[in-house]
Amino acid sequence: MQSLLDAPFRRHFVIPSNSDVGASLVKSEEPCTYLCGNSLGLLPKSAEALVQEEFRHVLTAIFHVLRAVQGHHDHPHGREWMNITNHVNPLLAELLGAREAEVACMGTLTANLHLMMNTFYKPTPERYKLLCEAKAFPSDQYAFASQVQLHGFNPEDSIIEMFPRQGEFYLREEDILEVIEEQGSSIALVIFSGVQYYTGQWFPMQSITKAAKAQGCICGWDLAHAIGNVPLSLHDWDVDWAVWCSYKYLNSGPGGIAGLFVHEKWNHEKPRYAGWWGHDPATRFLMPPTFSPIQGAQGLQMSNPSILAVASLLGSLQVFKEAGMMERLRVRSVELTAHLERLLGRSAYFVPPDEAAIRLPLCTSSVEAGQYHRPAFTVITPSAAGSRGSQLSLLFFSSDAELMMKVHDGLRKYGVITDDRRPNVIRLAPMALYNTVQDCESAAKYLDEVLKALDK
Repeated sequence: MQSLLDAPFRRHFVIPSNSDVGASLVKSEEPCTYLCGNSLGLLPKSAEALVQEEFRHVLTAIFHVLRAVQGHHDHPHGREWMNITNHVNPLLAELLGAREAEVACMGTLTANLHLMMNTFYKPTPERYKLLCEAKAFPSDQYAFASQVQLHGFNPEDSIIEMFPRQGEFYLREEDILEVIEEQGSSIALVIFSGVQYYTGQWFPMQSITKAAKAQGCICGWDLAHAIGNVPLSLHDWDVDWAVWCSYKYLNSGPGGIAGLFVHEKWNHEKPRYAGWWGHDPATRFLMPPTFSPIQGAQGLQMSNPSILAVASLLGSLQVFKEAGMMERLRVRSVELTAHLERLLGRSAYFVPPDEAAIRLPLCTSSVEAGQYHRPAFTVITPSAAGSRGSQLSLLFFSSDAELMMKVHDGLRKYGVITDDRRPNVIRLAPMALYNTVQDCESAAKYLDEVLKALDK
């Protein structure tokens, strides 16, 4: 499998060394094993270069005070600040399976989520409920509850949270569709994560969207863990709206600029919340008293974006473009993730998910925990490639309540950088753009070393 062995785009990223991450048990000068791109993507060298280029341009503009504001209209590299997102939106649209006018690079994830819910969540006494997965990312949960309360409803009665079946770790498609069919007439908004941050499950977006629309529901998606991770076709799937951040799989850096999608069928709706940057660019700087919105998603823009944040995202998206976008990257992602899963499955401490589901309740019992004193782990991410992206979530269990953090800290000493989710999950994400087979093998090898040291 040449796609698995080949990592031609790794050279485009800044890989921290073992010494950079404080690893003490491996050679300090070698690159670390970074498997945390689902939380914060590595720095693309092109993003660093573009940010430095824009920063120099900003300084030049400031030193030439009379020209400073002209940076909005005059740029030595053709990226006028007024139009800089025009370089980003087409690339985002390609990743999303959207039309350019349906995409806006703007804001932050939760601010955009509130904007979309303010726009599309219009509950009535008969249709007011919101359907989502249980234990969505906390920021989403907070937003859902606050939006429901703002409309005078009780979240306990109005938010339908779907849990996996007893003894299972992720949701079944048929269970989601059944709830939509049975309660659709009372559901105003169906809103799931494209890829669930905790389990790594890629929800069946097309079928959920179709079922929701058949029941007259609005359907939106949080794509924070999906964009740049799995192939998407938002326009063809008839998704109403979506939001995302860019610092995970899109590698734009901490707090990177976010974005939103609005299907073009909503173009006839004038934005309920107007801002200067959503005004027609042809007359924006003439400051007319009446708002004239840009047609499509970009009419929802509020303020001018951070130029440095956009430049960083653009640098990363240029790497995606060179890599062939998701069509090529998805092949490598599937193979890398499957390879890591096979390696983990060979561990003496691995417990198959079905068996783990039986053993786990016993591990929480003070009476029974003693017989499960050995450290163990299972994978709670779906095994089917079509139901996951570039993430495997490892659930650890034993009588030691601190096992997961001990494993996390132990892996770091070997230069393996993972993401911990208390109390007992570690997430590993082999990224198609920059991770290698060796990264997967190092992670599995050192995980065993750490568990052996703890198994005493």
